[in-house]
Amino acid sequence: MTGNTGNTGNGGGTDGSGSSDEADRRAREDAEWQAIVENYGDEPDLAQPEVPEPPAEPFGRVAFEIPAELGPRSWSPPDDDPEDARYVPPPPPPLPRPHGLRLAAWLGLFGVPAVVLVCIVLNVSLPSPLGFLGLVWFVGGFGYLVATMGGPKDPDGGWDDGAVV
Repeated sequence: MTGNTGNTGNGGGTDGSGSSDEADRRAREDAEWQAIVENYGDEPDLAQPEVPEPPAEPFGRVAFEIPAELGPRSWSPPDDDPEDARYVPPPPPPLPRPHGLRLAAWLGLFGVPAVVLVCIVLNVSLPSPLGFLGLVWFVGGFGYLVATMGGPKDPDGGWDDGAVV
């Protein structure tokens, strides 16, 4: 805690004065620790800082005034003028619905894990043939979907097909 200006007590002093310096240092440390223990839990006496009073006009005087005709409700929306009409996109087409094998593959890919998750939550055990059938359906559906994915439109176009939308 305090600086040590005397002998460190590591055998450096041979005249015997090192032991008295060490005893003085230990006595000072013990007194400091005792003061800490005695004042434990007391709130420190801190002076409250003075807070200056805010100025009457925080930003000074206003340099200009906004005319009433430029207020927030001084405008009106445009009429149904064809020149001011904005573009309204057509409604999007409906999403395509899978049919046949593709529907079965999607059901295997998402339906089988959902059924397995429900069985785990409800602590229901599936019979072995049914579990094996679910596994085959899941893997087969994934394989079918990957195998029938649409490839590049131009196979001779190189590796970079740009932004395909």
